[in-house]
Amino acid sequence: MTNLTIGNTRIGYRTEGSGPALVLVHGVGPGAGMWDALVDRFSDRYTVILPDLGGSDAAEDDGAPLTIEALATQVNAVIEDVGGGPADLVGFSMGAPTAAAAAALRPGLVRRLVTVAGLAHGGDEYLRQLVDAWLGLTGSPEGFGRLGTLTSFTPPFLAGLGHEAVEQLHGFMSPTDARLRQLDLLRRLDIRELLRKIEAPTLVIGCTQDRTVPVANHRELAAGIAGSEYVELDAGHVVPMERPDEFVDLIRDFLARP
Repeated sequence: MTNLTIGNTRIGYRTEGSGPALVLVHGVGPGAGMWDALVDRFSDRYTVILPDLGGSDAAEDDGAPLTIEALATQVNAVIEDVGGGPADLVGFSMGAPTAAAAAALRPGLVRRLVTVAGLAHGGDEYLRQLVDAWLGLTGSPEGFGRLGTLTSFTPPFLAGLGHEAVEQLHGFMSPTDARLRQLDLLRRLDIRELLRKIEAPTLVIGCTQDRTVPVANHRELAAGIAGSEYVELDAGHVVPMERPDEFVDLIRDFLARP
C-alpha cells in the first residue's frame, strides 16, 4: 500500500498486474475492496490501481464535508504518483462523477473514461428521498444495511443468492461517520459544468433496474459528455456483481481501442 497526503486527506492505493495504468474508482462504501472480485479480470493486461479515496474506511482526514473536486484531485494525484499517465479511469456509482471530474480537471492525465451507474448531480428527487431515508436510519445499523441491500440489487439476483448470502451483504453499508459524509456528498454534488471539459473518449454504462441511482441519471450523465457512447445493461445498481461477464467485456473492449 502506498500512502499520499492531498490537502486535508491521507489516502492509500495499491496496484495489481502490469501494463498500462487502469484506475478503478470506488463509490459509497468502505473503499476499493469493492473491486477485488474483478481485479484479476483486468490485471492480465493493465496495472490496476485501486485507491481508497476520502470517505473510505482507510482514508484519514479532518472530518470536513467531502467534495467531488477534492476526490477527483486525489484520483489525479494517484495517477501522477504512479507515473504521470495518461491512465484509463473506471468509476462506479459516486466514483463515476469522481472519475468524470478527474478527467475534466486534468485532461492530459486521462486516456479513456468509463462511468458506471453514475450521476451528474444530486438533484434527482428519488435520490434525495433515498439518502434522507438512509440518514434517518443512523440509529439502526441493521436497517441502514438492509436498505442498502434492497436498493443495490434486483429481486431475482437476491433470490438466486439465497437468504444466508443476502444477510451477509448488509454489512457493506453501515452508518459510520465516513459513510454518512459520502451520502451527504451524493445529494450535494453537481458536475454538469465540468462535463463540458471532458476530452477523453467516454463510455457510460447504465443499469435499467437501478434502484439506488435511477437510470435516468445515467442517461443524463451520458448526454452531458460530448461524443460519449452509452450502453445499458439489464441489472440493478451493483452491476459488477450482477452481470460481471458482460460488465468486464464492455470495459475491456472499449479500453482496447487505439
